[in-house]
Amino acid sequence: MHSPTPDDWREANRARWDERVPIHTASDFYDLDSFRAGKDALRPFELAEVGDVTGKSLLHLQCHIGLDTLSWARHGAANVVGLDFSEPAVETARSLARDLGFTPDRAAFVAADVYDAPGAVPDSSYDVVYTGVGALNWLPDTRRWAETAASLVAPGGFLYLAEFHPLTDCLDDSTGSTVEHDYFSRDAWVDETPGTYADFDAPTVHNRSVEWQHPVGDVVSALAATGLRIEFLHEHDVSLFARFTVLERHGDGFYRFPADRPRTPLMYSIKASRPLTG
Repeated sequence: MHSPTPDDWREANRARWDERVPIHTASDFYDLDSFRAGKDALRPFELAEVGDVTGKSLLHLQCHIGLDTLSWARHGAANVVGLDFSEPAVETARSLARDLGFTPDRAAFVAADVYDAPGAVPDSSYDVVYTGVGALNWLPDTRRWAETAASLVAPGGFLYLAEFHPLTDCLDDSTGSTVEHDYFSRDAWVDETPGTYADFDAPTVHNRSVEWQHPVGDVVSALAATGLRIEFLHEHDVSLFARFTVLERHGDGFYRFPADRPRTPLMYSIKASRPLTG
């Protein structure tokens, strides 16, 4: 349901995520055994759009258990830092980093609220500030997020965001063809659904979540207002999960609409850079 922002939004969300960390760690969805064995957690379009990270420093905001963060280290980043507000998630990420043989100076993880990132991370700026899918919906204020994230981009560096397209939250859950919700709503979306996307049937106690949808225009405008230069906004016709029941899983692991129906964007990505001077 839509509602004003409840006072306990951060505490409720943290309790929800803390509880789900061990469920995710044990799930086939994250498949940590395959990840430890070398499976890449990053999506092909992210690798193509971010480009070569060899020798670069990378900060991953809202990193959860660190699979994407550590994948960037595997792709040659000189050092990666993951930040998440869930202590259990950060502990899991640190354990994974040790399993993979990364020392703390190569892969570090910090427990902190994303809005507090500048005072929590080891360095004042990074060549790449990365934030992965399913992150912005947990934040009420994209302008404050953009200011925080942009402040951590080094001169000559860039911010890269990959997200689920907010249009998907406006469509019906079955066919994804009927608009049922307001795209421009600023209200909090409060939910009490048990389980988790990694295991829908998992027994859970902390089920209250508070989320927001952010129109693409708001996100782009918030980043542009920080002085970063928008390099691109790409929209993608793929999803990482069956957001709508009609989506079909393809050999590349992505979910797409059937070929006989019109497509709508399911994900989007943005690159925004900071000039070397100015």
